[in-house]
Amino acid sequence: MHPSRHRLTLLAATTAATVVAGTLGTVVASAAAVGCRVDYQITNQWQGGFGANVTVTNLGDPVNGWAVTWSYAAGQQVTQAWNAAVTQSGAQVTARNVDHNTAIATNGSASFGFNGSWTGSNPVPGSFALNGTTCTGAPPTDEPTTPPPTTPPPTTPPPTTPPPTTPPPSAGVVQMEKLDRGLVSVRSGSGNLVSWRLLGTETSGVAFNLYRGSTKVNASPITGATNYLDSGAAAGSAYTVRAVVGGAEQAASPPALQFGAGYLDVPLQVPAGGSTPSGESYSYSASDASVGDLNGDGNYEIVLKWEPSNAKDNSQSGYTGNVYVDAYTLTGTRLWRVDLGRNIRAGAHYTQFQVYDYDGDGRAEVAMKTADGTRSGTGQLIGSSSADHRNSSGYVLSGPEYLTMFNGQTGAVASTVNYDPPRGTVSSWGDSYGNRVDRFLAGTAYLDGQRPSLIMARGYYTRAVIAAWDFRNGTLTKRWTFDSNSSGNGAAAGQGNHQLSVADVDADGRQEIVYGAATIDDNGRLLHSTGNGHGDALHVGDLDPGRAGLEVFKVDEDASKPSSYFADARTGQVLWSTAASGDNGRGVSADIWAGSPGAESWSSAVAGLANTRGQNVGRKPSSANFLAWWDGDPVRELLDGTKIDKYGTGGETRLLDGSAVASNNGTKSTPALSGDILGDWREEVIWRTADSRALRIYSTPTPTSTRIYTLMHDPQYRVAIAWQNTAYNQPPHPGFFIGNGMGTPPTPDIHLR
Repeated sequence: MHPSRHRLTLLAATTAATVVAGTLGTVVASAAAVGCRVDYQITNQWQGGFGANVTVTNLGDPVNGWAVTWSYAAGQQVTQAWNAAVTQSGAQVTARNVDHNTAIATNGSASFGFNGSWTGSNPVPGSFALNGTTCTGAPPTDEPTTPPPTTPPPTTPPPTTPPPTTPPPSAGVVQMEKLDRGLVSVRSGSGNLVSWRLLGTETSGVAFNLYRGSTKVNASPITGATNYLDSGAAAGSAYTVRAVVGGAEQAASPPALQFGAGYLDVPLQVPAGGSTPSGESYSYSASDASVGDLNGDGNYEIVLKWEPSNAKDNSQSGYTGNVYVDAYTLTGTRLWRVDLGRNIRAGAHYTQFQVYDYDGDGRAEVAMKTADGTRSGTGQLIGSSSADHRNSSGYVLSGPEYLTMFNGQTGAVASTVNYDPPRGTVSSWGDSYGNRVDRFLAGTAYLDGQRPSLIMARGYYTRAVIAAWDFRNGTLTKRWTFDSNSSGNGAAAGQGNHQLSVADVDADGRQEIVYGAATIDDNGRLLHSTGNGHGDALHVGDLDPGRAGLEVFKVDEDASKPSSYFADARTGQVLWSTAASGDNGRGVSADIWAGSPGAESWSSAVAGLANTRGQNVGRKPSSANFLAWWDGDPVRELLDGTKIDKYGTGGETRLLDGSAVASNNGTKSTPALSGDILGDWREEVIWRTADSRALRIYSTPTPTSTRIYTLMHDPQYRVAIAWQNTAYNQPPHPGFFIGNGMGTPPTPDIHLR
């Protein structure tokens, strides 16, 4: 057991034991007619703070609604909790159930966790009660009575670069990644633009010193934007950056990544091609990517999907090659490869993978749908190796379906469960040949406002089913399932898009699933539906900073419905719309022009550029695809194919032409990934090289005077990077407005794991 972790189990029975020196024991009530067991585990501990997980097991009659109570003996205070509502009065603490874990059957259990503060000592409580049934026992006699070291013990295996030694941040509610500075040096004219992350826990009081080798290049600490143009510096110069807190300089960051030609290449290992049962040959191209800190060192690694050249849209028959998913470090070391096998078909609507730290251990996991014949990154077999469920048209319409959480560091299977929603009867999804039944979407959402849950979904043209999963203690467990066929949910049928978005639309601290024209509340219930039906693109964000809350801009393909609309994200109230025009295939909303307040919105089937009130304010951009913050101002740029343009009323100005790279997903022309993955708050763009032998990462060479913490510490933006690879990829939006005339970004209520 980790030396800073201590666990106490309390059991109603007739014998007793105690916790000694970091080992697990039991403390037992002397004469309880109704039983309960409480497992209280201190999961981590730092100077002044600690985290704990609590599992209560009901050994008596079933309960529907519960409260667990205990007292602290050393002045500890609970600061925030998840999966329970926790209150404290003096030393007395009460944890009550939340909606999703109300009932505990006989021998069933419920779990919750919290962060707390402590001084001097942190003994485990000596007794607990469940709904008044006491489970008492002697507390351990050898808990630590002096503060632990202020720096955490090394992880196993140790990180490849030393972690920053900036003082630990104050604890916030939402669990986010503990990232390093992401320092990059991009050649800019005759100098180098060096930029780095400002963390979401550093919104004030932190300055920086930048070093070229051992020489400090700034005359006084940098208090503005987290970038510095080192004019006249040699290409390839080595840089580190040091935070300055309270006048004291902190430890150096890891050295900067070098973008000598404006980009960094991550070498790839291209899978060998093959041939189908019908004799068709195929080869592989790098496709969609995502990022996560897979090994806990503060750096992002890249998770990449490989698509065969015979990948199919669901409407197309034919066999496809296997789908592979790889993980790479930014230096090109391949960590693992998952082979999804013959029973997972290749195409944009089949494999949606999620990369996120779901269990809060500081290392990201990777989740995706699996089947008979899937091989993990360590060679583990899922299901049967010999089963072949493909029919003569190449569709997979029978056989088991699984959901697997993979260890992000090794690619090993962490947990596999039956996929929910199940296939059932193929024709119940809208056709009998296999098109609509295998339309999958995926995402990640903070449904409890504190820890991330995995979202896996099926169907959107007719029936729509969404399942929410938690990954805790090495196991996938279902939180809830939403089904448009269930009573009260019919307004969600046929409302799904070819992608989804996730946002806290009702400002209650918990995120919702924006499933096209319908929005599902954090508790798995229908929040609202506009009834405007299926479409190919939607955007959710603070698109109109002049009104409270978030907005949705969505395009539709129903000839009887508005071709696009702009709505209140909380209520679904349509604020303005455009006339029906059939299938409106593309649409974008963002502040791309400083001449109009807030976001501008435009789409393929509608002339002009609309402001936040739906009024035409000028020329429509030449592309309606992706977005990127690239130059120095907070107005966003146009990303399309392998180029980035600056919008202007008379035409676009080219800012970047990708060199020897290719976009993905056919006419969708999307990058492998675009987001704030390195440097300051501006966004990087990742394309595959034309031969798929590398991923080429571009970062801006342009200085900025705008200081914003890394967008990856904004919960809405971070989960948008996770769902970006889903089906028809869409660009990410933060939960606050970035654009001309923007105010100071709100401080995120986060803690870093």
